Amino acid sequence: MWTIPTYILAAFVEIGGCFAFWAWLRLGKTPLWLVPGMASLALFAWALTRIEADFAGRAYAAYGGIYILSSLAWMWAVEGSRPDRWDAIGAAACVLGATIIIFGPRGT
Repeated sequence: MWTIPTYILAAFVEIGGCFAFWAWLRLGKTPLWLVPGMASLALFAWALTRIEADFAGRAYAAYGGIYILSSLAWMWAVEGSRPDRWDAIGAAACVLGATIIIFGPRGT
């Protein structure tokens, strides 16, 4: 099953692409950061189309929980700020919701 790995890929390339814009606009980095940033965002959009879902909205909704968890991992690994217990509790609630959306039984 490729659903979870694909969501994780989508999350990290989206976060990386958005961080490129953050680095340029908030950290004073060169606008050249936008080149890999835009490529990363294009890869993100492509990755979400690989999710096995009947409706785009459902794929995007489930992605939200994975994105939140991945954002906190990015904050810790790249930005050096360890998530606190409230981050962990919130992320767990979101991932639970995403899991229900992704794997919940659907009528045929």
